[in-house]
Amino acid sequence: MSREWETDVLGRPFQSLTLPLGADQEGEVVATLVRLEPPTLARLTGPLRDVDVLYLHGWSDYFFQVELARFWTSHGARFHALDLRKYGRSLRPGQTPGFVTSLEVYDADIATALEAMGHGLEGAPSRRRLVMMGHSTGGLTATLWASRHHGRLAGLVLNSPWLELQIGTLGRQALSPLVQMRARVDPLGAHPVVDLGFYTRAQTEVGALPVRGYRREWRPERGFPTHPGWLAAIVEGHRRVSAGIDVGVPTLVMLSTASTNPFAWNAEMTGSDSVLVVDDIARAATRIGRDITLARIEGGIHDLFLSRPGPREQAYRALERWLTTSAIGRSRGSRRSRASG
Repeated sequence: MSREWETDVLGRPFQSLTLPLGADQEGEVVATLVRLEPPTLARLTGPLRDVDVLYLHGWSDYFFQVELARFWTSHGARFHALDLRKYGRSLRPGQTPGFVTSLEVYDADIATALEAMGHGLEGAPSRRRLVMMGHSTGGLTATLWASRHHGRLAGLVLNSPWLELQIGTLGRQALSPLVQMRARVDPLGAHPVVDLGFYTRAQTEVGALPVRGYRREWRPERGFPTHPGWLAAIVEGHRRVSAGIDVGVPTLVMLSTASTNPFAWNAEMTGSDSVLVVDDIARAATRIGRDITLARIEGGIHDLFLSRPGPREQAYRALERWLTTSAIGRSRGSRRSRASG
């Protein structure tokens, strides 16, 4: 196993590093860190020149969003993305894709990644600020991690975070005992297939796919199968959010303005979220902290940064506006907060 940075599947200048995490009942476990360094001028003068970004992907996903990485580096930040254990670059033969029984398992993945980034010791001072960005399930994971690790982050950015089950709070509460019971007796049991491939089709129709380095086997059209043990971990995460947590840092929550029924194809899926009920997520976002900014993107799909050009540009403007108006956009020692391209 290589412990050196290598050219990533996305091609130069992206690099990746394999992070050993020991073994479980399915064998060797690793995470994979991907990085992109800022251009020289941005590294010296950009408003985020003292910022490191760590991006967490969603369910049945991995990092391939080249444009998003370049947005951050154009402002001077060092960009990193983490393919969590049993996803994407980190998925090994014989492993159950994405399977964990607790989202806290990812603390080890994140800790190892932060160490490789130079943020290894919790509580130790760092010359660089850390911003975490999470999409969908990665947004839930990042939110819960931030709530348990106050003082580590300077800011949190959530792109369509999965903060509540699609059947809503009451439905989740009713379903939870059954989910937990089955997770105990049959954690790797089969679930019915609910992903009909329409979200992948929407991304293709708006031109977001394919891209250089895209691996369909790491991001199958209908998603990976789900299992009771994994669903119980998600439901427990949603319960914690619903009960109220505090991420402890300025947070931007980005969502589409509309959701679409995911079980029958229609053209509206190319301009709405066909995965989450975004209004429920907006309500849940009020329970994750005290400094929460909500940005709703008209025409955005579930991954807002894979939307059509118009909504995608709105998403970048919303992110840049938040950076400009929050403390994140102020490099240490500067006299004013700004973000420039």
